[in-house]
Amino acid sequence: MFKLRRFLKHYKKELILGPFFKLLEAIFELAVPLVMAQIIDKGIGNNDSDYVWKMSGLIVVLGICGLGFALTCQFFAAKCAYGFGTELRDALYKHINKFSHAEIDRFGTSSLITRITNDTVLAQNGVNMFIRLAVRAPFLIVGAAVMSMTLDLKLSIIFLIAAPIITLIIVWVMKKTVPMYKKIQKGLDKISLLTRENLDGVRVIRAFSKQEEEKKELINESGRLSDNAVIAGKISAILNPVTFMIMNLGIVAILWFGGIRVDTGYLTQGEITAFVNYMTQILLALVVLANLVIIFTKAASSASRINEVFDTQPSMTDGSDTKFDFSSPAVEFENVSFSYPDAGDLSLNNISFTLKKGEILGIIGGTGSGKSTLANLVPRFYDITSGNIKIFGNDIKKYSMEELRKLIGIVPQRAALFSGTIADNMRWGKPDATDQEIISALKIAQAWEFVSKLTDGIKTNISQGGKNLSGGQRQRLTIARALVGNPPVVILDDSMSALDYATDLALRKAIESELKDTAVIMISQRATTLQNANHILVLDNGEAAGYGIHETLLKNCEEYAEIYKSQMS
Repeated sequence: MFKLRRFLKHYKKELILGPFFKLLEAIFELAVPLVMAQIIDKGIGNNDSDYVWKMSGLIVVLGICGLGFALTCQFFAAKCAYGFGTELRDALYKHINKFSHAEIDRFGTSSLITRITNDTVLAQNGVNMFIRLAVRAPFLIVGAAVMSMTLDLKLSIIFLIAAPIITLIIVWVMKKTVPMYKKIQKGLDKISLLTRENLDGVRVIRAFSKQEEEKKELINESGRLSDNAVIAGKISAILNPVTFMIMNLGIVAILWFGGIRVDTGYLTQGEITAFVNYMTQILLALVVLANLVIIFTKAASSASRINEVFDTQPSMTDGSDTKFDFSSPAVEFENVSFSYPDAGDLSLNNISFTLKKGEILGIIGGTGSGKSTLANLVPRFYDITSGNIKIFGNDIKKYSMEELRKLIGIVPQRAALFSGTIADNMRWGKPDATDQEIISALKIAQAWEFVSKLTDGIKTNISQGGKNLSGGQRQRLTIARALVGNPPVVILDDSMSALDYATDLALRKAIESELKDTAVIMISQRATTLQNANHILVLDNGEAAGYGIHETLLKNCEEYAEIYKSQMS
């Protein structure tokens, strides 16, 4: 938690005033037993009803003032805690956005979501409880002990015996529960992952009748999470009963030995009552402190996971503003090799090619040959292991990420659309795009034909993930989105797989005729889709098995010839 203190710098006033008002409440609370002692000894003892009413009124005033101070503290605590949570969440989100795909893959999307949501809330609760209770509880313990000592030092030994015992129990509980809460957080990560996979792949799961297997896996993981939570809960549950048992034993001891002290004239009945109240205040404060430790334990576990994200620095450094040389080739790969983090083998090995403006590079190969990996290297989602990648004459590392990705319109293998209108989705490619520019891009992508028939046209709402559209419609819209901004480089990563041959052909013709100044990297499993490309790169297990035009590859590249013949037969 200490590492996260920088997110409290805007809430120094609340950090000071919150505990200050809670301290005032505690002072008023410590005064109540003394007033009660006076009521018993002077009011009731002397049968003085006026004195009793007067002192009772003082207790009411003390209570009202204490309530006012407590509410004021609550206000400052809430303002500080929620402000802290908001800034922490924003900073965490921004830091994650700087990660390359390598860091995102390392943590996992579901784990990062849990850290932004659940872990941030637990850390926020820790701050809230700290302001409200971290000063009050210790002050009450010390203050009540001092007040009781002023009444009778010998009888106060009972406090000195009870307090260390409870402290040892708190330390023991903390040591046992911290590892358990870390396991619980990891369990939440796993359940979040399973839930996301099931929701995203619900159609596939139903298609293969795998509902029962998925249910069993989720139930098993939930069972493990529940077991860990129960163990942690049982250990934490020891605190309250043990503390109250010690408190009650302490009260019995005070009444027993206090009665003896009253008989000998060392104490009055009112002072014994005050003693019992102070004993109750001390031990209740210890109970609060014990619960505070549990909250801090959870917060500390979450803070550790959050700091793990902050301590992970992006492996890719951002470049600076670099001028483009549009007279140079659009994309150049020079002996590029790449291996995923923690993977032994190279996913791409010694790949070289040159792509100029107005040219189309087709990339084909079997499953796992490295096609999508190559596509991910151009916009620098990952850094290459060796070699060089240049765009318009400069190494891509020299460009800032934003600058580089403005040059590239990429259509991923999986068509991703967002809730909102079609126009909203199109403007991801160009925020200030006019309706006419959107329609032009839709026409090139062969999407205008179906969009124009919709009642609201480009104002038609898309459900989350584009579930209200067919696979081919989603693909065409994502292609149009990449084209709206008229980027000089376009990457189509197997983004026409759901299109029929007629639409595929019409789209390729539109690209050839309309994108004359654009360098296009077209990845496909269909040889017919790529046969008119200016260059075709054939990949096999991450290596270039062939490079050339369609006719040359049919003669000289066995892998390409096999793919083509298998599709034509």
